Amino acid sequence: MTSKYEILAYRGYGNATKARFYGRVVEKIGASASTDRDSLFRNLLNTWRRVDSDPVGHARVTVDYAGTRIDCKADSEGFLAGWLDAANAPGNEWESYGVAFPDKQAEGKGEILIPPASAKFGVISDIDDTVIQSRVSNFLQAARTVMLGNARTRLPFPGVAAFYQALRKGAGGDDKNPVFYVSSSPWNIYDVITEFMDIQKIPKGPLMLRDWDIDLSALSAWRHFEHKGVAIQNLMAVYPSMKFILIGDSSQQDPEIYRQIVGQYPERVLCIYIRDVNRDAERKASIEKLAKEILDAGSSLVLAEDTLGASEHAVKQGWIHPESLPDIHEEKKADEGRNDEKVAAPDGGEPVSGEPPKVIS
Repeated sequence: MTSKYEILAYRGYGNATKARFYGRVVEKIGASASTDRDSLFRNLLNTWRRVDSDPVGHARVTVDYAGTRIDCKADSEGFLAGWLDAANAPGNEWESYGVAFPDKQAEGKGEILIPPASAKFGVISDIDDTVIQSRVSNFLQAARTVMLGNARTRLPFPGVAAFYQALRKGAGGDDKNPVFYVSSSPWNIYDVITEFMDIQKIPKGPLMLRDWDIDLSALSAWRHFEHKGVAIQNLMAVYPSMKFILIGDSSQQDPEIYRQIVGQYPERVLCIYIRDVNRDAERKASIEKLAKEILDAGSSLVLAEDTLGASEHAVKQGWIHPESLPDIHEEKKADEGRNDEKVAAPDGGEPVSGEPPKVIS
């Protein structure tokens, strides 16, 4: 008999001794994988199924990882989270873990990222308006993107996949630097985001999303600030000897959040890349002020309109290999519709002024 329940086991992360896992127990959602032919109605229906998913509150499950098993109890919304013993893990970059809900004959499988010894640094990136064109600064446009789109209609910023692949490979060409994604997007669309990343060949990494609270507080800048700040602090704690590159955009609170992180973790942040998606002069001025504070705290900020500006800076700093630049340039052209390799973003993506990147270092 097929269970009417399912376990969504998300990608976690860890080190040589412990690993963090996330998941959720819900009644089967029934959202289908996206296709190029999906209608607006089908996208809306799948979105509704994700939003209207019925959690199994306080479900008791078992979690198996690296030869050990623990018991875990979900919260009232069906969410699971906890730490696992990683001492007996084989040492591969990605290791699988299993979650079972014996009472309802449901099982799920997830993955844990353990950065290899070859990694020189980690990357922590925002998603909305940094990787995916979400237009979160415009509520109606953002709502339309979420409600009526799917993983195949969502668009990357030009060149972002090749840039992130270059950061993952590092200056050595195969460093396997870990990439982590932190976003205020809800867990309900986790599958949409991961499918989008697979389609666009954006490096796989753990996603730290948040519960989709249906109230006005969920839209507040403070909730955004709190969620991202805590997620980054957790990563800093798990990898105390690792340095990080932080990537975000100017539309929300990323510069402010990253300024706080630099202050809390001196000498741990190599650089902050901020995609300039805001044309407001006052916002630019506030970011430049923050950049000077970041410089005084021992790091640097690069404000760039496109991926090429950031990648050229990364080459100069010795973080990515110079041979990566042609690939980033060609993919940017493809995303902009200047060759036939990809479906182009409307009007070539977000409008830019042509200003060179501003480096405060």
